[in-house]
Amino acid sequence: MTSTCGTLYGIGVGPGDPELITVKAYRLLQTCPVIAYPRKRSGSRSYAADIVEQYVDRQTKTMLGLVFPMTRDETVLEQYWNTTVQSLWEHLRQGRDVAFVTEGDPLLYSTFIHVLRQMQAQHPEVPVVSVPGVSSVNAAANRLGLPLADGDEWVAIVPATDDRDAMRDALLRNDCVVFLKVAKVLSTILQLLEELDMVDGAFVCSHVTSARERIWRNVREVAQAELPYLTLMVVKR
Repeated sequence: MTSTCGTLYGIGVGPGDPELITVKAYRLLQTCPVIAYPRKRSGSRSYAADIVEQYVDRQTKTMLGLVFPMTRDETVLEQYWNTTVQSLWEHLRQGRDVAFVTEGDPLLYSTFIHVLRQMQAQHPEVPVVSVPGVSSVNAAANRLGLPLADGDEWVAIVPATDDRDAMRDALLRNDCVVFLKVAKVLSTILQLLEELDMVDGAFVCSHVTSARERIWRNVREVAQAELPYLTLMVVKR
């Protein structure tokens, strides 16, 4: 039986530069009547929405800002995820397609992953399609002019944490490590790099490819810096 629901599209819109969205993403932004986007709190700006702003006519679209708070409290998160799914469902059940835009790629450490799981659990009849996007990992490598991996080299993409042993193990096991959201544990990572004599192969990027982009090729310069949430570090042997 053909579904009468609208389709939920998880659209990766890249790391920041609006020109890095795909042709497919652009087409869906034009044709979907509802554009959904994540934000940290009600009324706040959305990084993903800002990326696609020039491609979306807000006068002809339903703009659906969905709150995803910055917390690890599972109870709070579940409440917001359920609210998000219900908001999306209100449009999907009417047969309206929804484009959920997310920075980077929708299936790589993305807010859309949580939406996907909740939607499949609560409304399995909804067709869900993901559209790949350029990740900040790929974008940082290109901005740095630094190959992530070649031949038989190993590359790891690691969420930065304060687990020193895990971070050390990642550095020792791989030829290249990309630490995501490194700002909160910067001092720990810098200490490990000094201990392992890997400082000269480390680089830091914030809001890569966007108008707010900052790149540090000498990571010692960021030791006392106030780095934004969307900051990563590339370490290459």
